[in-house]
Amino acid sequence: MLVPTGTADPDLHELELVDAPPTGVGPGGWGGAPGTGSSGAGATVVAPLPPDPEQTVRHAFPVVPVGAPPAPGPVAPPVSSSGHPLPGSRGEHVLQERHGTERRARRFYQEQMLDRLNDEMARFVGRMEMAFVATADGSGECDASLRSGPPGFIRVLDPHHLAYPEYRGNGVMASLGNIEENPHVGILMLDLVQDLIGLHVNGRASVVEDAELRARHSDLPEDDNRGRTPERWVVVRVEEAYVHCRKHIPRMMPVPRDRSWGTDDARRKGGDYFEAKGDERPWSPAPERHSEPASG
Repeated sequence: MLVPTGTADPDLHELELVDAPPTGVGPGGWGGAPGTGSSGAGATVVAPLPPDPEQTVRHAFPVVPVGAPPAPGPVAPPVSSSGHPLPGSRGEHVLQERHGTERRARRFYQEQMLDRLNDEMARFVGRMEMAFVATADGSGECDASLRSGPPGFIRVLDPHHLAYPEYRGNGVMASLGNIEENPHVGILMLDLVQDLIGLHVNGRASVVEDAELRARHSDLPEDDNRGRTPERWVVVRVEEAYVHCRKHIPRMMPVPRDRSWGTDDARRKGGDYFEAKGDERPWSPAPERHSEPASG
């Protein structure tokens, strides 16, 4: 039986993350000076959220019909006691106020979220073998995709930037196309084997050709040990980095598997696993189906 490269403490199986008592916010607040803590002497309490002038947001979100004009642009987010805007979207803060979770949310922003990758996060990224990447086009239409490779295929370039390779694929380039219109990306990396924990990285992405990035970072691998060479890279400027709770992360074990790297054989790639090839779609007619003549 294959043994995982690392096993978590047995206590992690029963560990539940519970709310800790509320704490203060260090002198700098969100975005304050490095090294300011959230407890101890000199800690200050975050100012309460300002009242929402738009009373209409207090009711349940309406169903938006397809083709409806976009909602009004976001308003300024709440600010910390230092005057810096808090992380998160306008929608987050609206719901936090509506459901009374502002204090818990602000504690999370202060204690668990960074605007960069610290050393522990960088080490975590360096041992990941897969990541889920979320993108959206200029109209907000979303896409989620899997990226995978050997440990280290996602490269931490510096505390504020990471990069992952793009290889030859089916030619659609859905994620890259979204980034062309809208640079915002969300990346989720999960440790399913050792520590049962996850890391979110949100930021702004740009697509860089392999030769261009390699000229600036000569330590990039030539290939991924599978004979594949990157065509280009997605470089992400980190804006938010934070933990994903281990409560509901399943434990898995890697097993050996033979893969046909570089093949264009549809069966080996699982290209029509869902038998969609012969189905109708609005952008092209379905291929003609020729029935076999009856025998006898």
